[in-house]
Amino acid sequence: MAYTLYTPDSSMSDPEEYDTDSNYTYNELDSVCEEDLGLQTFQVTFQNVLYSLIFLLGVAGNSLMITVLFRRWRLLRITEIYLLHLALADLLLLFTFPFDIVENTTGWLFGNFLCKMMGLGKQLNLLCGSFLLACIGFDRYLAIVHAITSMQSRRRRTVHLTCILLWLVCLALSMPNIVFLTVKGEGTHNSSFSCFFHDYEIHAHNWVLTSRVLDHVCFFLPLAIMSYCYTAVAVTLIKSQKRQAKHAAIRLAFLITFVFFFCWLPYNITLLIKTMVDLEVISYQSCNLYVQLEPALHVTKSLGFSHCCLNPFLYAFVGVRFRNELIQLLYKPGCGRVCMPFIRAQGHSRSSISEGVTTTSSVHMY
Repeated sequence: MAYTLYTPDSSMSDPEEYDTDSNYTYNELDSVCEEDLGLQTFQVTFQNVLYSLIFLLGVAGNSLMITVLFRRWRLLRITEIYLLHLALADLLLLFTFPFDIVENTTGWLFGNFLCKMMGLGKQLNLLCGSFLLACIGFDRYLAIVHAITSMQSRRRRTVHLTCILLWLVCLALSMPNIVFLTVKGEGTHNSSFSCFFHDYEIHAHNWVLTSRVLDHVCFFLPLAIMSYCYTAVAVTLIKSQKRQAKHAAIRLAFLITFVFFFCWLPYNITLLIKTMVDLEVISYQSCNLYVQLEPALHVTKSLGFSHCCLNPFLYAFVGVRFRNELIQLLYKPGCGRVCMPFIRAQGHSRSSISEGVTTTSSVHMY
């Protein structure tokens, strides 16, 4: 779903009045510049292929994570509760991808109700998913840096209430999507339909700007929390004497922060440029910049969405306990010869693992 800015109709000046070397505003270039069909085709193809890959990997990974965690629902650790909610949020986003793929190819075909629901689900994930990542980082910070003093606050009941409150707040912030999103015909004789912020004109325009601010907040605030928490965790582990476990934990903390930064920073930079242009804070220097900005926005947002299929590998599959349970889960439906060597290997290493539980449990990330 393309979240571009709604611009009310305004009188356009004659395109012939503008010289190719002058600065252009958004509305002027809308009438002067022609779309690059080759670039547009690449954008649609790239986005559809990437969305399909993310959908397959993400649904498989997050479904396996949810299945494993639900098998021991009453025995979940604090971090695993956050992981369960994170996987649910990622699945909510992933199930909107098939609709986006169809819309990119043929236009919106699914009616007004699904248009609103898809917009709600996508915004809800962007808000809730990012802050759940921050909660995981903060929980690791409390568990390692303030292990003694945080014992009272790190309780399952408190974590469940925190997650429920977070979902409710994010749902409330996402509700304007239901109000402003609607289906509208475009092109000659309304031959193609789009799901976009068509309702209530200037109010929809204001909501698009507000949602962009929320996008930036949902990136920079969790990034700041994760950076601070994982830095404090790394410093604490470096000072500790548990050398064997601390290096893996530090590497994982760095990897988590870096992947989140790498996936979402390009989109936030592109979105900030787009907003500044729409508000005429800056102006285009040429048609090339105007034509390329929209595809760049879609490509960088696709890169950001890829984070939802990486979460299971970053937060769960790296854990020894989770891998053991996953292998056993796959063995039951007939994994057989493929899984047996892994199960035997885990069986041989259990004694050494159990011996080190008391010395490394406080520094294991997950």
